[in-house]
Amino acid sequence: MSSGKRRLAAAKGKGEHRLIRLSREKTIRLSHLITDLLVSRTDVEFVEDRDTIRQKTLQILQDLLKEEEAVDTEVKKKITSQKKEILEGSEEWDVLYRKYYADEMRRMGIAHQPHEK
Repeated sequence: MSSGKRRLAAAKGKGEHRLIRLSREKTIRLSHLITDLLVSRTDVEFVEDRDTIRQKTLQILQDLLKEEEAVDTEVKKKITSQKKEILEGSEEWDVLYRKYYADEMRRMGIAHQPHEK
C-alpha cells in the first residue's frame, strides 16, 4: 500500500467485518514489543543481534498483514460471486464470510479460531 498503512481484519459485532489499519509506526512499535518480550525470556537465546531480530519480526508482521488483506479480499470476492445477491452486513453475509475466511485459513495451513460473539 502506498499510504504506508497496513491492515488487519477484525470483526466488530454481528455482520460487521472491517479492516483495522496499522500504521508503519504501529507495526514498528509491535516489533519492538515482541523483541523486548523475547529478550526478557530466559529460555530464548539470540543468535543474531537485537536489531536484526526486530527487523525480521517487523517483516513477518508486514507479510502477515498483507496475507490477511488478501484473504479478506478473496473472501469478499467469493461472496459477491454468488448467484444470489447477498447484502454485506446481513446474517447470511456474516455466516458466509466466517466460513470462507476459515476455509482460506485452513488452505494456508493456519488454524483459525473464530471470535466468540
